[in-house]
Amino acid sequence: MKLLYQQMLAFFAVIFTTLIVFGIAFSQFSSRMIYQDTWKQLEGYADSVFQQSVVVSTSGEFEGIQIAGLENSERLLENQSVHFTIYNKQNTIAYPKANFSPTISAAQWKKLKNGETITRKSDRRLNQASSKNHRPTTDIIKPYRNQKGDLIAVISVGSPVSNVELNMRKIRYNLLIAFLISGLVSIIIAYGLAKYSVSRIDRIRKAAHKIGKGNFDIKVPTKGNDEIDGLATDFNHMAISLKKSDEEIKRQEQRRREFLADAAHEMRTPLTTINGLLEGLTYDAIPEESREESLQLMSNETKRLIRLVNDNLDYEKIRTNQIVLACHSIPVSHIVENLMEQLQKKATEAKDKFVVQVGDDVIVYADYDRFVQILFNIMQNAIQFTNDGTITIEAHNDKDKNCVISISDTGIGMSESQMKNIWERYYKADPSRKNTKYGESGLGMAIVHQLVKAHGGEIVVDSTFGKGTTFTVTLPPQKTE
Repeated sequence: MKLLYQQMLAFFAVIFTTLIVFGIAFSQFSSRMIYQDTWKQLEGYADSVFQQSVVVSTSGEFEGIQIAGLENSERLLENQSVHFTIYNKQNTIAYPKANFSPTISAAQWKKLKNGETITRKSDRRLNQASSKNHRPTTDIIKPYRNQKGDLIAVISVGSPVSNVELNMRKIRYNLLIAFLISGLVSIIIAYGLAKYSVSRIDRIRKAAHKIGKGNFDIKVPTKGNDEIDGLATDFNHMAISLKKSDEEIKRQEQRRREFLADAAHEMRTPLTTINGLLEGLTYDAIPEESREESLQLMSNETKRLIRLVNDNLDYEKIRTNQIVLACHSIPVSHIVENLMEQLQKKATEAKDKFVVQVGDDVIVYADYDRFVQILFNIMQNAIQFTNDGTITIEAHNDKDKNCVISISDTGIGMSESQMKNIWERYYKADPSRKNTKYGESGLGMAIVHQLVKAHGGEIVVDSTFGKGTTFTVTLPPQKTE
């Protein structure tokens, strides 16, 4: 069964059940109210009969009945199908003498002597003992006492049950009409509510179908704060996340292709060089005076290939937390001085100069070899992309004892898109530099990023295209137990 009809039946069942319960309760309440009004009216008739016809002595005893007054009352009440009976204190009928007058049981008489008024919905005994012309009645039996509280007379006033049932039939008929109209309206309301709920769910279903086909630019409209709107909101968040994931997957797939191409290129270049030189040496195609230079070139290319493989292995080990860091406190100035000596030749060839602003008291808590690798890669990167410029190295400990190291250059800089990809393997801010005499492979910054993360630190790059780049590394202090 479709959800629309399920919802419709659910709404209709709720409304229909409410109408039935309300109808039954109202019918019972109306029945009680009609009987209460009838008994109240009959009690008024009984009081009127007592005042007009019953003669009481000065001592408060029952003396007799004024027949003239009773006949007038009897004719008046007979037009309304109301009968009455007068009993004396001995529980015998004083008026009328007809044999169909109802009798009062001993238990009822006891209640009457105590001053209780008895009401009955249907006098079936009267119907059984009477002629066919008399129908079941509802009556009231009321006692009357003197000033001393002694019972002097009892008056029973009854009315045919058919009068009450007529009123009840009218009420039930009106209820039935109202029930039919309400049922029709409830069906329309149930269908409308079901249609509205299902249409909202159907929007989400259609949106999910589109997402399944790869269209992530979907947004389900939300207007309220109920559960379906909450589902729609979560669905929109899911669509946004899927879109970002899809874009990231496509980007990673592009980077994977570039990685494979770059890796093949980086490895093919030295292998091609080595293979060519080997063939030249094998077939004596290389002059004797050039052999030493060829062997040196083969050695350099071999080292470059080994360095490329080692860099890849290092990156994977760092990325998968397979390295063990032996961290301890290290003076930063000492490491910076050693690196400047190692890179001074490259800086001189690029006409770059170093500016160092590192105090002797600046301490970093890190693995010595890995920290050297971090600074070496950043400084070498600065030299590669800076010609006839300045490379500034600053370091200090902040108020939280973090070691903050900043390496700035005045090189070619990077755009925003280049900065987003700077930590990717084989990514090069200057694609034209496929080969350099320093063996640039595009792995340096990726390794730096992973090493900083392994230390629990943070690295931030700030660059302006054509003006220079600044790398800021922040490493946390040693944790105290």
